[in-house]
Amino acid sequence: MDVKTAFLNGKLEEDMYMIQLEGFVTLENVGNVCKLQRSIYGLKQASRSWNLPFNDAIKEFGFIRNEDEPCVYMKFSGSIVSFLILYVDDILIIGNDVPTLQSIKTWLSSCFSMKDLGEASYILGVKIYRDRSRRLQGNVSFNASRKRTNESNPICFGYRINHENPGEGHWTAVKNILKHLKRTKDVFLVYGGEEELGIKGYIDTSFQTDKDDSRSQSGFVFCLNGGAVSWMSPKQDTVADSTTEAEYIAASEAAKEVVWIKKFISEVGVVPSISNAVGLYCDNNGAIAQAKEPRSHQRSKHILRRFHLIREIIDRGDVEICKVHTYDNIADPLTKPLAQQKHDCHNESLGIRYVSDWS
Repeated sequence: MDVKTAFLNGKLEEDMYMIQLEGFVTLENVGNVCKLQRSIYGLKQASRSWNLPFNDAIKEFGFIRNEDEPCVYMKFSGSIVSFLILYVDDILIIGNDVPTLQSIKTWLSSCFSMKDLGEASYILGVKIYRDRSRRLQGNVSFNASRKRTNESNPICFGYRINHENPGEGHWTAVKNILKHLKRTKDVFLVYGGEEELGIKGYIDTSFQTDKDDSRSQSGFVFCLNGGAVSWMSPKQDTVADSTTEAEYIAASEAAKEVVWIKKFISEVGVVPSISNAVGLYCDNNGAIAQAKEPRSHQRSKHILRRFHLIREIIDRGDVEICKVHTYDNIADPLTKPLAQQKHDCHNESLGIRYVSDWS
């Protein structure tokens, strides 16, 4: 659903004035200003002013706001489950009972001027495709097609180019990116088919990738129901002097993501296994030992204290760091170029499928 003139629903708590619009000025009111009675687009407080009445209205209907993701609302009534996701003036409603969904839309339309866009086909520029022939497996696919040109490819992983002093190597990298985008323009990110929902995380690093400052690149990805749901491929903000240290830093950052994922999913209440420790898979034995060992060693005593947070997260049972063979680490595409066969194998593990696989 889409909210018409969403910001006009926001009430201003301060006195706000604006100059008269061009074409509305007359000889009698030259020099006058307009006092705003409602929030309008362009005000810094416009989004919050609109969100407050929406929040009150949807809570009155029985929805509960997720504490860790305030744009997600939930409503449970026996076996009937409904979710509402708000992004500024775009609303996505999800549930397992069609009459309940209709009652939600009716309520919203009575509170605000709404436009019912029907079954969701695009959300935030991502095209949603449902394979009805595979409905028993619950497959939902997200296409890389984009509705707006300013949307980034949601499944294009791990590219960074230093644009200072560009050379032939940078041009080659750009061409490789374009080739990748062309090859993956008909790719889907597919969810479904797993009997039991569970989160798994994988981490990897590329040691001292940046030749200018000798910093490494981290990568982590978390999968749920057969597809990637959270991933990141940042450059580390400190220099590591060994692959073990680089992997340990990456593991610490991934562990913090686990904490948020567990809190969010626990409140949503649809993944029972989230109460268990989330498996975080790493292919570096030294980093695993560092994470499990609360003592400082000669080679690691210089590591910044904030990266040792992973030890506390492991101790309280949120994360279980495990060994995975390098060949089976599906976070590899986030940090390094791979041979075609291995890249495609990891893509399949991430839930990435080509159209030809579903035709």
